Amino acid sequence: MQPEHIRASDADRDQVAERLREALAEGRLSPVEHEERLDTLYRAKTIGELAPITSDLPGPGGVAHPGFTSMDRSDPDSGMEILGSEARDLAGQSKGSENLVAVFGGCERRGRWLVEPRTNVSVLCGGVELDLREAVLSQHEVTIQVAVIMGGVDITVPHGVRVINNTSAILGGTDLHGTDQVTDPNAPVVRLTGTCMLGGVDVKAKKVKKKRKGRRDK
Repeated sequence: MQPEHIRASDADRDQVAERLREALAEGRLSPVEHEERLDTLYRAKTIGELAPITSDLPGPGGVAHPGFTSMDRSDPDSGMEILGSEARDLAGQSKGSENLVAVFGGCERRGRWLVEPRTNVSVLCGGVELDLREAVLSQHEVTIQVAVIMGGVDITVPHGVRVINNTSAILGGTDLHGTDQVTDPNAPVVRLTGTCMLGGVDVKAKKVKKKRKGRRDK
């Protein structure tokens, strides 16, 4: 499936609606144009149908709006891409979901990999490590659903990613480190759902690993 054919989420539509509201306040759109684009927005079903709605509008402060392309690669802390030009081939392989299972063992995802719209993580007396710093998001907001029993899930995200915790815990919990300062409405979102029983989820924001002399910094 090509990236432009991916179904748009409510979060995708909300992002575009917010930009249209700002453009109206800035005088870039007339009230009539604003209403017309809102009508188009709420009829849109895919990312490809959303993109043209704001394609002629700069982002807040006159900066080119990132839309559904990629994060600012000039920011050394921004590693995750959202359907950027370099990531289109990988994003086109999206199947909608991925299942990761660790039973009395371990499982990991790191380096260059595609984060599906939904990733289901099941852990029983084991551990799963997800490093998203070089990952490609299949859409602006992705969901990681966990089912953890006597185990743990370690998630690393680059700075600038908003993490929303909707997990529930029974003698366990979810800890977020360095992810609570992200207020940018255009920031990519990782939503955590599911349950932890006698186990936990640990999320940390870290700088993107850089290549030096052919080797990666640890």
